[in-house]
Amino acid sequence: MSYQFLKVEKTGQTLEITINRPEVYNALNYDGKMEIVRAIREGNKDDEVRSIILTAEGKAFCSGQDLNDRNVQGEGDKKVDLGHTLETEWNPLINSIRDSKKLVIGAINGVAAGAGLSVAMACDFLVAAPKVKFVSGFSQLGLAPDAGSSFTFVHGLGYKRTLEFFLFNQPLYSEDLQAAGMINTVSEAPLESAREMAAKINMMAPLSLELIKKNLQKAQEQSFSSMIEAETATQRFLGASNDYQEGLKAFFDKRKPEFTGS
Repeated sequence: MSYQFLKVEKTGQTLEITINRPEVYNALNYDGKMEIVRAIREGNKDDEVRSIILTAEGKAFCSGQDLNDRNVQGEGDKKVDLGHTLETEWNPLINSIRDSKKLVIGAINGVAAGAGLSVAMACDFLVAAPKVKFVSGFSQLGLAPDAGSSFTFVHGLGYKRTLEFFLFNQPLYSEDLQAAGMINTVSEAPLESAREMAAKINMMAPLSLELIKKNLQKAQEQSFSSMIEAETATQRFLGASNDYQEGLKAFFDKRKPEFTGS
């Protein structure tokens, strides 16, 4: 399957998706967003794929919306509907990452700005290069944070620090977000570190990974009692899986398990 704005390559059990618009700091137009959605969905359909890495070419990871895209420009007296752009472009992109059954590792090679923040933060794991800038920029355009970034940053940084970040547009760096628990690893070679993480994930039980991800996402928003119920249903399902039997057998045989996702 061909892509105009991405490089997509399967290496073993890992699908690597590389945003490839370095000339515009990997700003995303409509087609670029939809290509990422398509690539992630294709990765989820491929039984050989166990993990996905999302990264980018050049100096930036993603600088957000391509402002040259006509979808975000008004024509004459006609006002643009940015809500429609979110509903049909950005939100589906963010949800494709969050809803992916295969864990998505973001290898953040350079600056993430605007809605590019949301793309990065939607990933399940984040590995970033040192001193990478994370910049808002919304208030400079007379806009508000979108594509889920209000939720993500308030949960990660708290209200007051998030308000300061979004209003005054002073960048946060990889090290700041790692200290806040929003980035897993700061690495001189983020893509290589992401590949090492993917190799570990690829050895794990796919059904277990998928449901751990779902339950932790629910746990951000739901009560303790509702999470106990969700965990019980999850464990009942996984306990009946072939992978659980394989895990038990491997434990007693003192060997590494060979999970199949069944």
